[in-house]
Amino acid sequence: MGNSTEVTEFILAGITDDPQLQIPLFLVFTLIYLLTLVGNLGVVTLILLDSRLHTPMYLLLSHLSLMDFGYSTAVTPKVMAGFLMEDKVISYNACAAQFFFFVDFLVVETFLLSSMAYDRHAAVCKPLHYTTIMTPRVCAWMVVGCYVFGFLEASMHTWNAFSLSFCRSNVIDHFFCDVTPVLALSCSDSNRSEMVFFILAGFNIICTVLVILVSYLFIFVTILRVRSSEGHQKAFSTCGSHLTAISIFYGAGAFMYLQPGSRHSMDTDKMASVFYAVVIPMLNPLIYSLRNREVKSAFKIAVGKAKSSIRHIF
Repeated sequence: MGNSTEVTEFILAGITDDPQLQIPLFLVFTLIYLLTLVGNLGVVTLILLDSRLHTPMYLLLSHLSLMDFGYSTAVTPKVMAGFLMEDKVISYNACAAQFFFFVDFLVVETFLLSSMAYDRHAAVCKPLHYTTIMTPRVCAWMVVGCYVFGFLEASMHTWNAFSLSFCRSNVIDHFFCDVTPVLALSCSDSNRSEMVFFILAGFNIICTVLVILVSYLFIFVTILRVRSSEGHQKAFSTCGSHLTAISIFYGAGAFMYLQPGSRHSMDTDKMASVFYAVVIPMLNPLIYSLRNREVKSAFKIAVGKAKSSIRHIF
């Protein structure tokens, strides 16, 4: 890819040029990233340590937390460094790598969310057959499939974007290497690349949203057939966290990519991207921990064991 371009490095415009906002924004992003790191890796650790959470639902949740941590890490540390240093240069290869990992983790997350919807469908609609439907083998293949789709789609998007020639300005009007601002810098015809991106992204969205909609359609039909309020409460508690995470994830994506052309601007993209790439990875572990009894119980047990160990040492 390096032989097809005259540009060897890019300059990230960042979120703002206001010098008075650099330190406050650095502190805010640092706090968000620390919460993202502790929250997501904490969820993964709890699931690994507590044998009660070794079920398909929590296996998928642990991988979802890894993806949240992954695509936040692909973006946030570079943004934080940009707030402290006037030099916002990113090499060509580093930009391509950031682009690849962000897309990879994001695509894997979309397929994981649809896999979790199918898991919830099996748990609510066919509870007696759940253990035979969502076997460890089936769950493992679902996770592997999510990673394979993510790798393939990220590879195609990265090759599609960085095989173009970049001989104009090297200033990316964004705070990370996203597809729209990168393609905007190309001096070759990017219509084919934009079409490929649209087709791949459309396939990804249609497949995952279709699985989610069909799964929850069956879930809601099943819930309506349950007459007891206790059954309704149990079903909603089973699906509540996942529905909340889906609503935030796809809601932010729709706001970012489905805006009318007349209102579309890079400033709007930047603000939407901050929420999409930085804030959402912090929210997901809070959503699942606050709305899930098993996770809260595992956390209390882990804290109790930690306190006991500290007392034993001292």
